[in-house]
Amino acid sequence: MASPALAQTKPAAPAAPAAPQAGAITPSHLALAKEVMLSSGIARSFDSILPAFGEQIRQAAVTRPELTKDLNEVIEKLQPELELQKQRIIDTASRIYANKLSEGELRDIATFFRSPSGKRYVETQPQVLDDMVQAMQTWTQEVSEYMMVRVRAEMGKRGHQLQ
Repeated sequence: MASPALAQTKPAAPAAPAAPQAGAITPSHLALAKEVMLSSGIARSFDSILPAFGEQIRQAAVTRPELTKDLNEVIEKLQPELELQKQRIIDTASRIYANKLSEGELRDIATFFRSPSGKRYVETQPQVLDDMVQAMQTWTQEVSEYMMVRVRAEMGKRGHQLQ
C-alpha cells in the first residue's frame, strides 16, 4: 500500500478540455465541426433518408398508377428544397459537434480524417459497422444462452430449479 506522502506526489491526471460554452462557438469552431461531421461519413446517413421518403410516397400511391408520372416529376422538382432540408440537419449536427468538442479537438480530428488512414477509416466504416452488428447479434445470443445455463446451475446449487 502506498504511503500518504507518495500518494500526494503522484501527478494528477490531465483535466479533460472544457466543453465550449453555449453561444461561445466561433465561426472557425463551427466550420471545423462541419468539416469533421462531413468528413467522418455521418452525413451519408442523411443522404439515404430523403430518397427513402420519396420511395414511401411512391409506395403509398402504388394503387393509383395514373399518378406515377406526375408524382415522379413532383418529387424530382422538390429535390432543391430537400437539399436545403438536408443542409439544415448538417448544420444542426455541426453545431452539436461544436458544443461537445473544443476547437482544438476538432482540429485534431479533422487532421485525422484528412490523412490517408482517416480516409480509409471512413471508407471502411459502413462494412465494419455491418460486420459489428452481425457479430453483436451472434454474441448476444451466445451470452444470453451462457448466462441462462450459469444462472440455472448456480440456482440449482441453492436448491432452486429454473425452467
